[in-house]
Amino acid sequence: MAAGTALIYDEEMTKYKLLWVDPACKIEAPERLTVSHEALVRSGLADRCVSIPVREATDEDILLVHSEEYLEAVKKTPYMTLEDLKEFTLHYGDVYFHPNIYHCAKLAAGATLQLVDSVMMAKVRNGMALVRPPGHHSMRSAANGFCVFNNVAIAAQYAKQKYGLKRVLIVDWDVHHGQGVQYCFEDDPSVLYFSWHRYEHQKFWPNLRESDFDSVGKEKGAGFTINVPWNDVRMQNSDYLSVFCHVLLPVAYEFSPDLVLVSAGFDSAIGDPEGEMCATPDIFAHLTHLLMNLAGGKVCAVLEGGYNLTSLAQSVCQTVQTLLGEPAPRPANLEGPCKRSVSPSITLYIVRKKVLLLFSPADLPACDISTKRIKLAEEEENMDKQEEKKSTEENVWSQPPKRISPLIRTAVLLPDDVPCPDGCQHFSSSQDPDPHNKQRYGTVVGNASFYLPVSTLIKFISYLFRKSVFVLPQGCGDMSGFMHAVLGLLLPLGYEYDPSLVLLVQMPDSGLSDSVWQHLIGLLQVSGNPSHFLIMPTASSLLGEAAPSLGQLHAPLPEDVEAIESLRHKLKADWKLLQTTGEFA
Repeated sequence: MAAGTALIYDEEMTKYKLLWVDPACKIEAPERLTVSHEALVRSGLADRCVSIPVREATDEDILLVHSEEYLEAVKKTPYMTLEDLKEFTLHYGDVYFHPNIYHCAKLAAGATLQLVDSVMMAKVRNGMALVRPPGHHSMRSAANGFCVFNNVAIAAQYAKQKYGLKRVLIVDWDVHHGQGVQYCFEDDPSVLYFSWHRYEHQKFWPNLRESDFDSVGKEKGAGFTINVPWNDVRMQNSDYLSVFCHVLLPVAYEFSPDLVLVSAGFDSAIGDPEGEMCATPDIFAHLTHLLMNLAGGKVCAVLEGGYNLTSLAQSVCQTVQTLLGEPAPRPANLEGPCKRSVSPSITLYIVRKKVLLLFSPADLPACDISTKRIKLAEEEENMDKQEEKKSTEENVWSQPPKRISPLIRTAVLLPDDVPCPDGCQHFSSSQDPDPHNKQRYGTVVGNASFYLPVSTLIKFISYLFRKSVFVLPQGCGDMSGFMHAVLGLLLPLGYEYDPSLVLLVQMPDSGLSDSVWQHLIGLLQVSGNPSHFLIMPTASSLLGEAAPSLGQLHAPLPEDVEAIESLRHKLKADWKLLQTTGEFA
């Protein structure tokens, strides 16, 4: 299996800037790239990554998404005078041109393709491309929103064409809607596009009706576009996790992508002047880890927005550190989803395809609901107060917590005559696990796998921990039902409960395949201290290896949906991350 994390960066992409006064465009500055890379170097993360050289995208690459007429127009910009550049810019929206931007845009697209090549050819497991200009707003024949060429859209088409991929997932967590990506794939069922974005009932840029939650794609691509529009600001960690657990992950597991591309815009982090959100940089460690359980771990993150240089650099580091396999920090500030945001259940209600979480196709009505018509009366009444509050409050956040790597990632308790799996630390059954062994094993063992009698197992656990235990519920009829329970119930419960110890016991008659078990392990390693004690035949997931794909899942059995939803409704009063605001009766 591929190992290593690619980091793709070239200082050349900092060598363009705004040459005239434009208040809307001045935030897209070279420093966005330099502070991100410097933070990775300063933290030592850059040295731990595999450096991949950048190449320019070819005309053939760019024409996978853009028109020849548009490409030829951009090719002329290096030879334009300042006045010509100003005039050329007026043809497009919220973007600027510079004599070097065509070169940089080719590097940005090419760097993204280099990352895809490295992952698909198993030179690395995953990676991040620090690129500029960003890409997700650019359309077939138009630059837009600081974007010249659509880096991620080009990469998706390239991956399908060169490697024959059948399904590509694009996750856009930038705070702006990536309309360029949506338009590119809106009729294509081989690409599932997910975007959350600040919307405010179409008052926030790019001010498009197509950014609302009932825009789900068209023709064969209907149901393969998922928009979660935020109709207020100050969304927090809980909102982001809630949408991942209740919307994105269930659909992504059913889709079963061959590759995950992330439009990694960090203007959705706290302190950003564009987003005005309150999610702290460490939340991106958790979002990244949850995506790494898909597509056999083939995840390519590509920088989009991010205009607060402090939170941008912190968020980039959190993302790369997770791609490197470091345990995520303990989740913080989980208070339940904001009731002023569009609800996950409303979003799912309008998605016109089978999804794991709530509905079958017969349940999905043909409707044209706009979030403009479902605003709560209290939003109208409190709007002035909220605006006043937003203008006076200052976002302050602490440095993300230091992420401490376990001294031993995975320990295996085995009989003396049983060979230890590669990469694991052997703990002999003949050893007495007394406090003197702490010096050898450290106070933290990241994960552990056991093959011995329960009495021996309990003895070892009592040596390491005297903390809470979280128990997995049972009773799902098949694999789809089981994953439905894990994603919609167990995962949010685990996050909110924040256990110090997760004990997973696979009984002989559980009926779970090794691959399902590995996905469960991978998902739960983000909740609380990532320590797991298992009775199971393999420790590969504890070592950080990606779980194999489960294949495209069908909708869960109706009785499973009914049972899990009944349990969720009973528990949601006490567990806030089980809540989805504005639910239908």
